[in-house]
Amino acid sequence: MDYEAEAQNGLKFRKLFGQLPDVVIPDMYLELSSRRVLIMEWVEGQKLSEVKDLHLVEVGLYCSLTQLLESGFYHADPHPGNLLRTYDGKLAYLDFGMMGEFKQDLRDGLIEACLHLVNREFDALAGDFVTLGLLPPTAQTSDVAQALTGVFQNAVTKGIRNISFGDLSGNLGRTMYKFKFQIPSYFSLVIRSLAVLEGVALSSDPNYKVLGSSYPWIARKVLTDSSPQLRSTLQALLYKDGTFRIDRLESLITESLRSTTNETLSGREEKADKQSRLAMKRILKFTLSEQGDFVRDILLEELAKGMDALNRATFEKAASGVISRLPITFSLPPRLVEDEDIKNLETLRRLMLVLSDGLTKEQNQGLEKGNYLLREVDIQMTWNDAVVVLQKLGSSKEFLPMLSVILELPASAQQQSFRLPVDLTGRLASRIIARTIRRLVL
Repeated sequence: MDYEAEAQNGLKFRKLFGQLPDVVIPDMYLELSSRRVLIMEWVEGQKLSEVKDLHLVEVGLYCSLTQLLESGFYHADPHPGNLLRTYDGKLAYLDFGMMGEFKQDLRDGLIEACLHLVNREFDALAGDFVTLGLLPPTAQTSDVAQALTGVFQNAVTKGIRNISFGDLSGNLGRTMYKFKFQIPSYFSLVIRSLAVLEGVALSSDPNYKVLGSSYPWIARKVLTDSSPQLRSTLQALLYKDGTFRIDRLESLITESLRSTTNETLSGREEKADKQSRLAMKRILKFTLSEQGDFVRDILLEELAKGMDALNRATFEKAASGVISRLPITFSLPPRLVEDEDIKNLETLRRLMLVLSDGLTKEQNQGLEKGNYLLREVDIQMTWNDAVVVLQKLGSSKEFLPMLSVILELPASAQQQSFRLPVDLTGRLASRIIARTIRRLVL
């Protein structure tokens, strides 16, 4: 045992995580310590496993996720004896002799695996297992994906908040043997640290699921992180064959704000309109912040596509109406509205609903049930649908609530909102110019 190394570990751990809310890391006295003697700050309290305190379990989970997926330096021996509830109600960490380092590519890989699992992207999940070292590079990922679908499909259908470690591992043994899974040492330590917290929590709440409580952190991370790998993952998650899957963005934003929602709402008895307004405020605050710049860029691009499609649909409808009333017969010009425009109009309609009404009834129901994989919609829009979109865009009644919420946001977010019309107009003009040039050239 080298207590000087443990003291250094403790100091590093204290520097990284000592400022987290309700977390206590004892100080180390290097000048009084040696390889065989460790002098540290005295901490009094009870073992976390001996008290029923779900709040501190959540604090421990947040701290663990920050260790594992943010800094990469983590406590590798968080058994109940090393976690204390201090007498002033804080979570204290002890014993820094066993620590672990989690490389950036593995951190990103674990986040990607969670996203792919929740969204049932089992082909991508098989690739994540190779990245994480659970499968050899020579593994046939298509066969693995098929096997994982059978193992995880039923568990994921319950909704992320209802998945336990037992649900995921119950039928995994046979698949692991068949495809020669290997468990790296770091992975067993990660699972152990989360399983310890779930075990402590279950003594207070038999329905507690550590994976469900972890996902808001992961959703927030993937929405706000500037890592090229995670941004590429988010892009792939939100687009399929060039089509924007707004359902997934809605559920990610909803999940990323769930912990804040639980703390902020005064109770489940709040009126629906207040919930809607609060949800709208959270969405706008996030998308107008510096952390939300990547998501904001995606939303502006999709709004520009939708408005461009709406302009084309409006012109085509007006031209058809004029031609049909003429006394002489004209052949109608080629259709301006294409299949892509129809998809963009549907996306625009959904965006208008989210921005003007906050969370939809379907989302709120999914939030209650813990089922965040919302049903993806494939609706063929009619002209009447396009008219509804146009009315929403021009209706002050629809946008007054959103404007009033913007006035409640921080000054930086309000300034960003004032720049949006200019940015959106520029994108729309660029699309029109690019299409005009293509038509002239082709």
